[in-house]
Amino acid sequence: MGIETITIETDARLTTVDVTDQIASVVPDDLESGTVTAFVAHTTAGLLVQENEPRLREDIEDFLRDLVPDEGHAHDRLDGNADSHLRAAMIGPDVTIPVENGDLVLGTWQSILFVECDGPRTRSLTVALTPHAK
Repeated sequence: MGIETITIETDARLTTVDVTDQIASVVPDDLESGTVTAFVAHTTAGLLVQENEPRLREDIEDFLRDLVPDEGHAHDRLDGNADSHLRAAMIGPDVTIPVENGDLVLGTWQSILFVECDGPRTRSLTVALTPHAK
């Protein structure tokens, strides 16, 4: 057990990608009890737990666009992506999920979504496994 890295390719400036299966694939089948923490080491992307339904994912993207205008921020004078930083700041860079008998313990409709705010890009997602003592 330890740390794994997952690579994610995005194809739009603001988009969501279901990464549940990729994260689950690094959890050993024999891990009886523990946690998995996924972390995005980027300041313009984030992770959230939500339903992986295409219309809801579109709603999430629209919601972020509505909350944070694309332009008009001080940081834009540096590199034109302040909106991406602000959107990612609202989402957060990590999620922690319980593991039981080698499976992620997620609710029926829950998935882990990677939220790209400054794409398209190739991103790294760090996944850390922590076994719990018996």
